[in-house]
Amino acid sequence: MLSRALYAVRVLGWRLGTLRRRLGKAPDYVVFTLEGEYERLRPPPAPFWGRWLSPPPPSLQDLEEQFRTVANDPRVRGVVLHLRPLRLPPAYVQTLRDFILELRGAGKRVVAWASNYETGNYAVACACDEVLLQPGGSVWPLGLRQSVTFLKDALARVGLQADVLQISPYKTAADPLTRSEMSPEMREMLDWLLDSLYGQLVRAVAEGRGLSDEDAQKLIDRSPYTDREALEANVVDGIVNEEALPDHLQRNGKPARLQTWDEARKRLLRRPPERPGRYIALIRVEGDLVDGRSGRPPVKPPVPVPFVTNVRTGDLTVVQLARRALKDKRAAALVVFVDSGGGSATASEAMAAALERVAAEKPVVVAMGGVAASGGYYVSTPGRRIVAQPGTITGSIGVLAGKFITAGMLQKLRANREVLARGRRATLFDPGRPFSDEERRIVGKYIERTYDVFLERVAASRGLSREDVDKVGGGRVWTGEQALRHQLVDELGDLSVAIEKARELAGLDDRAPVRELLPDRRTLAPSPLPTSTAAGFYAYALEGLRLLQRARALYLCPLVFEVDDTAAGA
Repeated sequence: MLSRALYAVRVLGWRLGTLRRRLGKAPDYVVFTLEGEYERLRPPPAPFWGRWLSPPPPSLQDLEEQFRTVANDPRVRGVVLHLRPLRLPPAYVQTLRDFILELRGAGKRVVAWASNYETGNYAVACACDEVLLQPGGSVWPLGLRQSVTFLKDALARVGLQADVLQISPYKTAADPLTRSEMSPEMREMLDWLLDSLYGQLVRAVAEGRGLSDEDAQKLIDRSPYTDREALEANVVDGIVNEEALPDHLQRNGKPARLQTWDEARKRLLRRPPERPGRYIALIRVEGDLVDGRSGRPPVKPPVPVPFVTNVRTGDLTVVQLARRALKDKRAAALVVFVDSGGGSATASEAMAAALERVAAEKPVVVAMGGVAASGGYYVSTPGRRIVAQPGTITGSIGVLAGKFITAGMLQKLRANREVLARGRRATLFDPGRPFSDEERRIVGKYIERTYDVFLERVAASRGLSREDVDKVGGGRVWTGEQALRHQLVDELGDLSVAIEKARELAGLDDRAPVRELLPDRRTLAPSPLPTSTAAGFYAYALEGLRLLQRARALYLCPLVFEVDDTAAGA
């Protein structure tokens, strides 16, 4: 009863606010500047000192809500996207394109403008009604690339060696540490991934520019372009200075009124408040999967290192959230957002088991982000439906385990390490020496058993035979488009598609709210107030090294595509 009364008060406030805003004047176009990196979901609320040390990064979730606010206001004619270089994985480029198409479907005109285009922001621009370029600007070389740096010989120079066992040659997560060059299996896998992603890029350009796939490929291959060359080749629709955009977008001889989102947000009509009652619960599984509690580094490092600097999702945290979703009768369904290359085998199993328990009583739908591979795929198996973008990197159904050998490095440092032990195999994972033949057999049996459990879980979830899963498993990695053909996912789309599917399965209408379940502070990794950002990051990294040492079998994704100005995606 109280919730309904509060809802009535919020509705009254919304109606009064709407009336006041209608009396004002809205802009003709709202301008959004898009640049750099975006997470799919906004980060969970951080302690006040965490927000002071490192402001939350922008998210596609924020942008999605802002676009829908614009779409909801009939006074606004459209949106101008000022596109700077984007560092997004292919799946998130496709998500951004989906947002634009949704805006256009609501009757809004979407105009892209940039001083220069590269692959990522040009793929986004191709979803717009009009593509404009600054005079003197360029369209840089379009296409995709993937490079792998092999460190075996470099590590040897400092006395380090990685001794790793893998379920098959396709489980290539450790190859950069154990090899000096690309294996045939890695090359084969990279080729089929690039073929799929490149095909998606070609189709995006073809659809946006009104070309055949063959002509779109020619457009890509003939890049780069100067501004005039781009206009003549139908790569862009016009050459306009940013200052001339109001005149370019004029209507009835009057220059268009342009305002940034920050300026326009106080004038735009707000969306109605969420209704009380049954809702869709949302749980996120991001970063490295670890035994223990979830955590985030106090600052984002320039170079991500698995376990040491990445966001971590712990089994203790996810299990607690899954049980909360199961217990709450108002949570009609659960959507699990997965953006993870994997991690600990035991953590993956604990999370999957808890989600499976929810799935026995409520619909569970999985939405895959940029990467949902290895352990990220493992925790996706309880989903009644699995949704992935065409460019999502997924699969990697496989196992590996190993250790770093540090004896040579210590010798170079003139350090003398001595070990005393009791128990025949107490030193199995000791970093002082490689595995013996007997130890390799022992670790190999452990890997095979873990792989069997993985195969059984996927086979049961997907309605496939163990043999069929093995044919697409063994560490092989697929794009979402390829995974759909291999029956590893059910549907192509973004998180919003998964939410709509969850509403449908739960029998809710399209206005049923989505509420993210946030962890209790007791299920988060301890984060005492550091004396400095560096101290906090150092403590987080040390904890990551400890977790890495404990993780005997890892489901780490074998690759993540380079995300830079020329490889940002399809």
